[in-house]
Amino acid sequence: MIRIQQVELRRVRLPLVHEFRTSSHAKRELEHILVALTDQDGVTGWGEIASPSGPFYSAETVESCWAVARDHLRPIVLAAEWEHPAELAAALSKVRGNYFARAGLDMAAWALWSQREGIPLARALGGTRGRVAAGVSLGIEPTVDALLEQVAARVAEGYQRVKLKIAPGWDVEPVRAVLSAFPAMPIHVDANGAYPVSERDVFQRLDSLGLLMIEQPFPPRALFAHAELQETLETPICLDESIEEVDDVVTALVLKAGRVLNLKVSRMGGLTPAVRAHDLAIALGVPVWCGGMHEFGIGRAANVALSSLPGFTLPSDVSGSDKYYARDITTEPIVCDAGFVTVSEVSGMGWTPDPSFLEECTIARI
Repeated sequence: MIRIQQVELRRVRLPLVHEFRTSSHAKRELEHILVALTDQDGVTGWGEIASPSGPFYSAETVESCWAVARDHLRPIVLAAEWEHPAELAAALSKVRGNYFARAGLDMAAWALWSQREGIPLARALGGTRGRVAAGVSLGIEPTVDALLEQVAARVAEGYQRVKLKIAPGWDVEPVRAVLSAFPAMPIHVDANGAYPVSERDVFQRLDSLGLLMIEQPFPPRALFAHAELQETLETPICLDESIEEVDDVVTALVLKAGRVLNLKVSRMGGLTPAVRAHDLAIALGVPVWCGGMHEFGIGRAANVALSSLPGFTLPSDVSGSDKYYARDITTEPIVCDAGFVTVSEVSGMGWTPDPSFLEECTIARI
């Protein structure tokens, strides 16, 4: 049996190398919460709560996750005895919602357990690949020329798919310009639910451009509207914010609200539910890929491990650390080489924080 003797929470802040703008807000720096769980034998596993700072992508924020992790999740973890991370995840599920907060502790439990077992995290999850195909996500830029410059840089780095953020007033024309300049690059767009359900014309126009997929056109709960739109499009709709629980996968697919799923460790409450959603998607014949939340090296390492599972047949948002940070918090950055990220073969997560740099970046600690 595993008993956690100490839960450490750290609020950590890093500047972005390039401003990232979506339909709702712009980011120049990120603040995430790192979680360290230490068991009775002194083994420590790290996790990351990669929630946004403001309630735009979801209702959770750094402040809310800090309070929930401190006041509600930490006591559950310290009281639990478990043999497998899924057992701890079941205990944490007593806290409703708060997926980002729960994800960080679930991730740390998997890192600790796989380290104790002497196996890499990817293998512990059921991964079968030694490397994963990497895509990259690009934000809204001030001009089309600036966007083309960003795409050119990512193409030169070998990324296998480019995702473009779109918003009302920034959609068809910039996308058409990118496709014209880079006709061989698979491109998909992500609206982050920014369009009202009455807005269908823009997606009809995008449908004619040969995109890989259109991600989350409408707000998260508008599954009927997504289903109606998908029926009129050749391009697959990919659901992101709509999928928080494993049951959401079933609901969305029964309604035919999309043909592709973006599975995010943070958005779904951790690796445990993300693996379950992956297994369900395989059973239903639905392609999936792993999305990201601009994670620091710990959360990014978890995404790489998850992306090694066999159902992740599309390039995932597991871009190298240097895409976002001049220096990551891990001892070694995660590197994308010719469009692939190597899956760690080291027992546990494979990446750990750099203690001295972590101290420099920590702004609060419990």
